Amino acid sequence: MKKILALALALVMIFALAACGQQAAPAATAAPAAEPAAEPAAEPAAEGQTVLTMWCIATESDANRPAYEAAIAAFEEAHPDIKIEWEAFENESYKTKIKAAMNAGTDLPDIFFTWSGAFLGDFVDAGRVYCVNDAYKPFADQLPEVMLSNSTYGGDHYAIPLTYNIVTLFANMDLLAEAGWDHVPQTYEDLTACCDALVAKGIVPFGCAGKETWCVTEYLEPIIQKTIGYEALNAIFSGEATWNDPAIATAVSTFQEMINKGYFDPNGMALGNDEVKANFIAGKTAFYQNGSWNCGEVNDGVANAAVGLFPVMDAEKATYGQVIGGPSDSLAVTASSPNAELAAQAAFEIGKEICHYGYLAGSGLPAWTPDYDTSEVKPLVAAVADIVANSDGMTLFGDTAMSAEPTGTYLDYVSLVYGCEVDGPGFVEGLTQNIG
Repeated sequence: MKKILALALALVMIFALAACGQQAAPAATAAPAAEPAAEPAAEPAAEGQTVLTMWCIATESDANRPAYEAAIAAFEEAHPDIKIEWEAFENESYKTKIKAAMNAGTDLPDIFFTWSGAFLGDFVDAGRVYCVNDAYKPFADQLPEVMLSNSTYGGDHYAIPLTYNIVTLFANMDLLAEAGWDHVPQTYEDLTACCDALVAKGIVPFGCAGKETWCVTEYLEPIIQKTIGYEALNAIFSGEATWNDPAIATAVSTFQEMINKGYFDPNGMALGNDEVKANFIAGKTAFYQNGSWNCGEVNDGVANAAVGLFPVMDAEKATYGQVIGGPSDSLAVTASSPNAELAAQAAFEIGKEICHYGYLAGSGLPAWTPDYDTSEVKPLVAAVADIVANSDGMTLFGDTAMSAEPTGTYLDYVSLVYGCEVDGPGFVEGLTQNIG
């Protein structure tokens, strides 16, 4: 299924790139309490309007915010009898909020943002999510069914995919040039040589947000995948295999060696993702490894940027083209919504437009087949699209591929790894004992 999904996305990418008449370019120019982000005052619902509520993570600082605003405005203009009242929450606090609301089964919105995989699967198993099979039918020719594979359970569809993203290695080529490099390293030997040269020049190679553990996984998971291979990591995340693999301990040790050699900003443990990303865009670090939803901001903020993937660690088990990611960001409808059928229709229409505006803004690759002018797709987005079109294996993000309980344990150990409070063997032993 993973290879089929890669092929389907490749076809979407080929269509999009053909439409814009360009080839993908390697470089471009120019758990706290959940409180909603500050929102501009919304227009109250008019008399006779049906109000649909929605929760999401498109805060003011989120790269997807403009896409949500444009999509919702377009939907309300097309449906003056429907009002979308939406709130945006910070990523980590949202995970806590939505899980608590789903457990309680009360005070849920009509439409909610979710990650696919086991994250959504837990809610489906609890009977909290509305099946969108019927609502999907009018959109089937625009949204390849394989794109719903990560949100399909027991043969039924439960969410609307928005965009497709992968973990991307962003590079500031001007800083690399100062260290004598004119390309993004594609082997681990070259990466370490490049980092050594950067450190010698007084340039910090990487930044990583220790305050947000999911950002640490954006480094650790590619290293593990490129050590044991995507199929082995898929099996672990799905519970079909155990963590008891000495190669995983080696991968963790590799990550910590990079930390101990000064390849990471020593202040990173105290920083959030927005701060780390801002440091990269400001030229304070040479690399930034995070989701491809950052393409637009990096494209517009770094004068000479390029993208790549973390290099292969074990060529007998992995290839350069294996990626972490997939169609994950989605909208879903709560089963208890008094307007569930209408909410499902709205979610598909809004989801399509979030994909549309997000793709053009550089905050995600399209899960939906583009039916609009893509001639102004940003060069870094096109470059990532080319990477995905040529990928040969994928693993869904670990914190969504696993269900809630093992995810919590996993993230706790990932945090300990970044702080060098547990080593590779300890990571493997702890996860084997606590997860399997």
